[in-house]
Amino acid sequence: MSSQPENQSSAASTALPIHIQGLTKRYGNLYALDSVDLEVRSGEFLTLLGPSGSGKTTLLMAIAGFNRPDAGSIRFGDTEVITTPPHKRNVGMVFQSYALFPHMSVAENIAFPLKLRGVSAAEIAERVETALATVQLDGLGDRGIEQLSGGQRQRVALARAFVFRPRILLMDEPLSALDKKLREQMQIELKHLHEQLGVTTVYVTHDQREALTMSDRIVVINEGKLAQIDTPHAIYNHPANAFVADFIGESTMLPLTRDSAGKLFFADHLVESGPETEPGSEWSLVIRPERLFVIKDGAEVDPDQAIAFTGEIRDFVFQGETAFALMSLSDGHVLSFRFGTDSLSQNSLRPGDRITLGLKRHDLIIIPRGRAQ
Repeated sequence: MSSQPENQSSAASTALPIHIQGLTKRYGNLYALDSVDLEVRSGEFLTLLGPSGSGKTTLLMAIAGFNRPDAGSIRFGDTEVITTPPHKRNVGMVFQSYALFPHMSVAENIAFPLKLRGVSAAEIAERVETALATVQLDGLGDRGIEQLSGGQRQRVALARAFVFRPRILLMDEPLSALDKKLREQMQIELKHLHEQLGVTTVYVTHDQREALTMSDRIVVINEGKLAQIDTPHAIYNHPANAFVADFIGESTMLPLTRDSAGKLFFADHLVESGPETEPGSEWSLVIRPERLFVIKDGAEVDPDQAIAFTGEIRDFVFQGETAFALMSLSDGHVLSFRFGTDSLSQNSLRPGDRITLGLKRHDLIIIPRGRAQ
């Protein structure tokens, strides 16, 4: 490869948008990607989120160039790259598997992409040192890969992907090998790293909390199609359909009925006057368990401010800082609710207890009724 380190460094300082149109990938009769259109903004942190087999990794690997779509277009800025081989796309890549060179030390693995680009030895040493500090591996540059834990190997892979300051960074569940505490720390480190470099980042995960924590926007994928694209706040509070509502966070979905005036009800509770929609459409009420609150015996609830649900505790689980419970309603539906254990004694609720829960009207989430696939 030709070496132009100064030009490379200058080019890398400008993030590139990614334009995807009509991307289709089939395996026999199965559509792993079904006419996907997606715009990744320059410099944003975009997460592809979905269950196993949803198509999120297939989409990431198409962007990286490791699989060839059957149809569609992928552009980095103004450049079409659909036929460009992976090594010429100049993207940083972190695989779910470590993909490290076992015969090289930690520092040599991280330095490898810099050597390919003709960066001077002094600058390589400086960048490798900074990368090691960023991923909390200070002082481990001389170690062999076989001397590292799985989590440490994944962090070496991460450092190698960003050390050459790519304009696009692709990551396939890079934190999956880490324990919970370190994983949460690395989520924050990755956010800071992204803010520092300003690189366009596409990140794959099946972990909803990770996606909500790290992303500028989230793409929820299901069965090769994009179910919703929006900010973490909007995805959580305004899911577009039953699949997104069920997949993102904990939720209970209650079927609503519509009267002749177009008003929506659950049981005898008026939920709202009814979204403007075609006649005959069906709707569900999505309830997030942490939005419910306990109404003390005898307390009055203003129906204009909140909806009250009364039922019987079926299960109650203490989980440390929070507690989780299931409440059976008289019609057979079950509500889940969660609350901080400082608000109620862990022994204050037992299976069989009668309880009333409230849901404030500004916390109502109403979606088209459909199957949570």
